[in-house]
Amino acid sequence: MPKIRSRKGAAKRVKFTAGGKIRIKRANSRHILTTKSPKRKRHLRKGAYVSSFERDKIFKILPYG
Repeated sequence: MPKIRSRKGAAKRVKFTAGGKIRIKRANSRHILTTKSPKRKRHLRKGAYVSSFERDKIFKILPYG
């Protein structure tokens, strides 16, 4: 049986931790930063973990993650 191809766009955006969690970068941190407060930008700097609901979706599009 052939291998399942992974979605390369998704593979570039997520990292899997050793414990099985999925780490992502937060959205809204790229442009139009002048209207955002310093506190908001500071929190956007930190990464985030994917929720359990989204984790199931990501495991489907990245089968060997």
